[in-house]
Amino acid sequence: MRIILASKSPRRKEILSSLGIKFDIIVSEADESSSSHDPAELVSILSERKGMAVAEKLKSTANEDTLIISSDTVVALDGAIFGKPSDTEEAESMIRELSGKAHSVFSGISLILISKDKTVKSATDFEKTVVTFKKMTDKDISLYLSLENVLDKAGAYAIQGAASLWIDGIKGNYFNVVGLPVNKIAPLAEKLGLRIEDLISKE
Repeated sequence: MRIILASKSPRRKEILSSLGIKFDIIVSEADESSSSHDPAELVSILSERKGMAVAEKLKSTANEDTLIISSDTVVALDGAIFGKPSDTEEAESMIRELSGKAHSVFSGISLILISKDKTVKSATDFEKTVVTFKKMTDKDISLYLSLENVLDKAGAYAIQGAASLWIDGIKGNYFNVVGLPVNKIAPLAEKLGLRIEDLISKE
């Protein structure tokens, strides 16, 4: 079985590799706009859209069972949804909002299976984790922004990066905050008639 990660995120690549899953990367070029204001619904819609965009590219030429794994992550606080900041100014604004508060990180994950007969099946779920930041001073925020490349990260931070200096704790799945809720892979695979051991390389 061929496995595709529909993401250029180095963090998702690292997580998936650590599971013993061998995969290729095909970056989705799906439209990531949505009118949804519900973070769980939003990440579920976008993760499936990303995977299906790659499936459309591959469907006509796939000569073996092909599994596409796609994901989308946002940060939610007090009714606002933070994706990736467009510039450093927006990143600073996001960090100021997160400072001293608990917020939720939502990641959607989709598994799209293209069978040899060209049929396509999909399964999607999401995970929620609560992250609490310490109160950050202006000096802390300036230091943080000088240490981290914030523009490719939802909410302008990565839990495994410099932001960890100011994170008080988390409630829920750690890997969800990194960007790939791997605890959902096995149950989603089962919905598609696969076992987790089918995905792990024995080499």
